[in-house]
Amino acid sequence: MKLNYPELFQQACYIDGEWVAENGETKAVTNPSTGQVIGEVPFLGEEQAKQCVSAAQTAYEKWKKTTANHRADVLRRWYDLMIEHIDDLATILTLEQGKPFNEAKGEITYAASFVQWYSEEARRAYGEIVPSHRENGKIVVTKEPIGVVAAITPWNFPAAMITRKCAPAFAAGCSMVLKPAQETPFTALALAKLAQEAGLPKGLFNVVTGDSYAIGDVFTKDKRVRKVSFTGSTNVGKILMNQSASTIKKLALELGGNAPFIVFEDADIDAAVEGAMIAKFRNAGQTCVCANRLFVHDAVYDEFAQKLAARVMQLKVGDGFEDGVSIGPLINQSSVAKVQEHVDDAVARGANILCGGLLDEEKLFVAPYVLTEMNDDMLMATEETFGPVAPLFRFHDEQEVLERANDTEYGLAAYFYTQSLGRAWRVADELEVGMVGINEGLISTAAAPFGGVKESGLGREGSRHGMDEFLELKYMLMGGLDR
Repeated sequence: MKLNYPELFQQACYIDGEWVAENGETKAVTNPSTGQVIGEVPFLGEEQAKQCVSAAQTAYEKWKKTTANHRADVLRRWYDLMIEHIDDLATILTLEQGKPFNEAKGEITYAASFVQWYSEEARRAYGEIVPSHRENGKIVVTKEPIGVVAAITPWNFPAAMITRKCAPAFAAGCSMVLKPAQETPFTALALAKLAQEAGLPKGLFNVVTGDSYAIGDVFTKDKRVRKVSFTGSTNVGKILMNQSASTIKKLALELGGNAPFIVFEDADIDAAVEGAMIAKFRNAGQTCVCANRLFVHDAVYDEFAQKLAARVMQLKVGDGFEDGVSIGPLINQSSVAKVQEHVDDAVARGANILCGGLLDEEKLFVAPYVLTEMNDDMLMATEETFGPVAPLFRFHDEQEVLERANDTEYGLAAYFYTQSLGRAWRVADELEVGMVGINEGLISTAAAPFGGVKESGLGREGSRHGMDEFLELKYMLMGGLDR
């Protein structure tokens, strides 16, 4: 590992402003491209999780009293440090997650954009004065930080999913206890190192690695934790929701998806192909907003399929540090097995493979697939593949494709291509999702609210609405003003 600032690679947890590397059990972290161990982190549990919460509670009591300008300045310094060390952060990210280095740099830029956004938004947590129901009274509504926040983040975007939660929490006046994914802890620890240097006071940001069940149990049951923010699978989200019920915590859940990508007969096919490349194959298809079902109108189906397959076959698969690589490894063997299961199921039910395949059964590299003649009885119609597979489903009319697109318990993102202004509004209105890309395959930005409906989750991250998720309203009636 060649880093310009080697101190960014921390093999210790960050608790109450100290780097804690106990001599007990550790967890090895491997590079998914090579299988080699790149480092180890402490395997901590209930005791250390409680220490984190105690530290966060103490820090919160002080931080909530700081000025918005002060919080904004600290966040801005954190942003500046992330940009200054972007190459080192991207190197760590690629080593532990596998995505191509240039894509990792893109994620660091994206992650930093949330810190920048909320450094500015910190100054705009406005309250309001409401016309009173009494002549001698005033109604004042203020916003106050919710308190200690516990966050659990995934491995597919190990930087952006952290800053998208932490930045608005700190801007609002909250403190944070973070458990990063066991596959990608080093990116989180590097961000904590920069946050420390930026001036975040001790205890405000704590990063703990280890036993997911023990740590999660503390997060959901400790009364001092007032909010749990989780990005991951719907099944785990349901477990956290149930466990949090006893203390009535506020929840932010960004869960699974089954995004439709619709190409209408009047679409710009070349633009739709490029949009599909971004929406489907970014991060090797391992994103919650990935196009999971590609519905293509019968009139343009063959043209789209051939053009998409031609583009996909140009993608280079390999180690994220190799020149020209655009598809890195999948994160683990079970991810490869799921891709293979979905492809085998589709082929057994009549699908055709235009391109794609496993490159090495012992490794985690998968040449991206394009499958045609898909139908709604196949696993890929109902399950999130989370891999580089583009399944093409035929459709014949607008109403039909809308019914099929909405026929899922998920409702995170959707995409469609059309040149009709009327259809753009109609279809966007009818899709049962939280986010829609219209003639666009990349929709994520710090300025817009990110989140879904149905079983894709609760709450929104990003935008001005993202900070409101960490604030509580307080209503004050001031009476007797005529005396």
